[in-house]
Amino acid sequence: MVLVYTYKITPRLRYIMKHIFKRMLQTDVDLTTRVEDFIAHSGPKLSYARQPLQSEFFVRSHDLLFDDGISDIDINVSDWDGVPCFFSASEKSSLPFDIFAASFYLITRYEEYLPHVKDDHGRFPASESLAGKHGFLDLPVVDIWVERFKAQLQDKFPQMELPLKSPVFTPVIDVPVIFRYRKKGMLRTLGGTLLDLSRFRFREFVKRYAVLLGIQKDPNDVFDELTRLHKQNNVQAMYFFLLGDYSHYDKNISVYKPIVKTLVKSVADYSIVSLMASYMSFNDLELLKKERKRLINFINRPVKRVRQRFNRLQIPETYRSVVDAEFNEDYSMGYPDEVGFRAGTCTPFYFYDISFEEQLPVLINPVAVIYSALYQFRNIKRAREKIKSIREEVEKVNGTFVMVFSNDVLNFTEYNSMTALYKELITTT
Repeated sequence: MVLVYTYKITPRLRYIMKHIFKRMLQTDVDLTTRVEDFIAHSGPKLSYARQPLQSEFFVRSHDLLFDDGISDIDINVSDWDGVPCFFSASEKSSLPFDIFAASFYLITRYEEYLPHVKDDHGRFPASESLAGKHGFLDLPVVDIWVERFKAQLQDKFPQMELPLKSPVFTPVIDVPVIFRYRKKGMLRTLGGTLLDLSRFRFREFVKRYAVLLGIQKDPNDVFDELTRLHKQNNVQAMYFFLLGDYSHYDKNISVYKPIVKTLVKSVADYSIVSLMASYMSFNDLELLKKERKRLINFINRPVKRVRQRFNRLQIPETYRSVVDAEFNEDYSMGYPDEVGFRAGTCTPFYFYDISFEEQLPVLINPVAVIYSALYQFRNIKRAREKIKSIREEVEKVNGTFVMVFSNDVLNFTEYNSMTALYKELITTT
């Protein structure tokens, strides 16, 4: 057990100490404000305050973990042997910055509580983030900091044994539209046909009717091929199905068609099936609950995980709704237009709501790569290189690499560069 001395124990301090020591370093931690208890402790220990007590392992504290509420903090990003860091500390500190306050700032998404520009879907843009502005979005800086912190602690306390983690790979498949052409109904099929003809998309027209006449498989129906691919490579994938009613941004086939339940249930026989919350449920808790119940009825098992349509997040309201709807894991913590680490980490963490100064019972799984962000690269080779770089950073710190693809960008009926990339990522696990 590690004992931490501090002059004041706050909910923020408890939260980040528990996350770093328990979840990341996998060791117990206790906090004390009693100097005599700290001095008497014979095991690993450190002080977290303005000044060291003696010659102990000392981390000089920033005010952030002793404050409450939100304020606009002036942040200067510095360098720690090639890795960006902030909240610099004095020379007396064993670390050149306050690792605990900096980690708290990133994983709680403190900056997303502050006034900021939003995109058309009300999302926080990567360009507004501290990591985006200072060029470290593609580094899981919190995990890198903690690995270095771990090494320094073990130098100070050679008897301190910490377990080794193994890297985790989690591919996620979004399913916003089960079929591209099938089961759309007469009106939607006719509308799609007229649109194809009016825009001279004759190839699309031919594909549509080849599928409708049973000559060709629907290109979105990739579930059997994905199941085989994942089983052959011993990979456990997750599927997030959109089961909301039809709307401007939710255009799946009717959830009342028997084929939907049959298909979802068949996928659930081999993989983890969870809910993609519809666009319309974003600000409608009762609708979110209804969609979750619908999926539960389809697969006859609990539904614990959720992803937001278009990766929409409103911090902290979205996670409060997720908890109220009885989910306990989320896979929306990523940027739809940039690869990298939105929360500066590749380790799952429990969400801390700064507005109420409390930890919520929802585990946030950081997403490093979302397929929509790959279109910024000029060719698939550059996209592959970027993903490889990100994945290597995750493996260096034995973190969790989560990537999201979608059934409507994968295609096993004809060559597709996105499908080729996905296959390569799965087979090189």
